[in-house]
Amino acid sequence: MNTPNRHMLRWQIAIQEYRGNMTIVHKDGNIRKNSDCFSRWASPNKPDDPAYVPTSAEPQIPIEGINITDVGTEFFEEVRESYKQDTNCHIVTALLEKDCKDASLANSLDDIWKKSYENGRFHLFDGILYHRSNHTCVMVLCSRMLINTILLEFHDNIYSGHLYEDRTMERIKTCAWWPCWRKYVIEYCHSCDRCQKANKSPGKRFGLMIHFVSL
Repeated sequence: MNTPNRHMLRWQIAIQEYRGNMTIVHKDGNIRKNSDCFSRWASPNKPDDPAYVPTSAEPQIPIEGINITDVGTEFFEEVRESYKQDTNCHIVTALLEKDCKDASLANSLDDIWKKSYENGRFHLFDGILYHRSNHTCVMVLCSRMLINTILLEFHDNIYSGHLYEDRTMERIKTCAWWPCWRKYVIEYCHSCDRCQKANKSPGKRFGLMIHFVSL
């Protein structure tokens, strides 16, 4: 048997000591149904059985490689400090820290911030604001310097490959949020000097449509 199953392996182990002194002859099960029932009889899967198969063992999946990237604590400190310089972030942080329903304070927010706050999209954890949208909850950024740092990593970085605006937005939406971020990403990609040189139009005119008169 080249690839015996669990039941046939048990028979092979049982007759191992008699090998060489016996001849195995196949009998068709349609003629001898009494012998066929033994081959179909499922025995209990016990640990003392040589053909025991663990049922609770987790499948072993080979790992080719692990790549782990983390953000330094300095970045989070810069995010917390930037909230103090931005009016909207400072107000939302104060509302969430005190868990208060100050209508006058909430009304002082800009329209985009006010709408997200009223919809319960902002969350505060360890001094960092997070914006929830559908099934994602990402960090809120307000500093232009930090926003440009994110764009640099997700677009200009050597591992990012200067992706187009759609693919750049797909990566950023799982990491960070700021007001009108999609418009900002599009403008950033269109202003990228390397992208404009690589995607430069050939400059040829489009072909003219000529009207043919049928005779």
